[in-house]
Amino acid sequence: MKNQCLLGRWVILISCGLLLAVPAAAQSHRTIQGLQVWPELQGELALHNGDYLLLALRGQRATDYPSSEYDGRSLGFDERRLTVAYEHFWSDQWSLGGTARVQSFGNRQLAVVPELLLRHRSAVGPLTFGQRLSLERTFPNNAGYYGGPGPEGQTFLRLRVDLEKVVPVGSGGFALRPRLSYEAATHVRLQKAADAASERFIQFTSLRAEVGFRVSEYFDVTPWFAYQTNYLITLPQYNAMGNQISGGNLNLVTPVVGLEARFSLLKNKPITERQLPTQH
Repeated sequence: MKNQCLLGRWVILISCGLLLAVPAAAQSHRTIQGLQVWPELQGELALHNGDYLLLALRGQRATDYPSSEYDGRSLGFDERRLTVAYEHFWSDQWSLGGTARVQSFGNRQLAVVPELLLRHRSAVGPLTFGQRLSLERTFPNNAGYYGGPGPEGQTFLRLRVDLEKVVPVGSGGFALRPRLSYEAATHVRLQKAADAASERFIQFTSLRAEVGFRVSEYFDVTPWFAYQTNYLITLPQYNAMGNQISGGNLNLVTPVVGLEARFSLLKNKPITERQLPTQH
């Protein structure tokens, strides 16, 4: 128990460090892109020991581009994503797991993204406070997804914190699950190449609000909305007087609306007391 408390403090310290390091908006130019639509279908299996298996299929669609501008668009989506995940709980608060994603882009190229994750969840008054720390590596032919790296394979450290509350409605198993989450990601480079492009410390953030509807212990549907931001450094442009008129730090904001539907097969009924949100 002492070791778990110490580890929890370290996770909280890392959380605060990453969140405080987010680039200040006042020092950057801000551009808002068109709305993205992300529907996702999930299947979840809770094992007898409390571990989870997850299979998820997502489509991503940019609403500000006509279909003719995307070569190879499938089912109306610019990007498709298949995720397989396994998560082991060694206590009610702590879990360790891994995911593997295969992402297909509109130009028929693929990216493979394995990830290792550490999760902690605890009660804060009537709320549940969650922390998810992960390390992922992208092996792309084309890494064009939002919050992702450039065309070469890269490693990212991601931290997500969230607050949520499950509110039972009636006695039939229906419940509401309001939740707010914030994620930050930073590029991990052990040694920077001499010709490597300059980067900001935080390259990606996502602020997401959702209300999950637990229709039963076997089915959840969760509409959500997020502001996702890529933090870039662009080439400066100067006028005839030598004054910079554009370029430099750029915050590229993308609003995203999503809908996640999850079917759960629960082998052990008490697991529903700590059932994860659809945003795994």
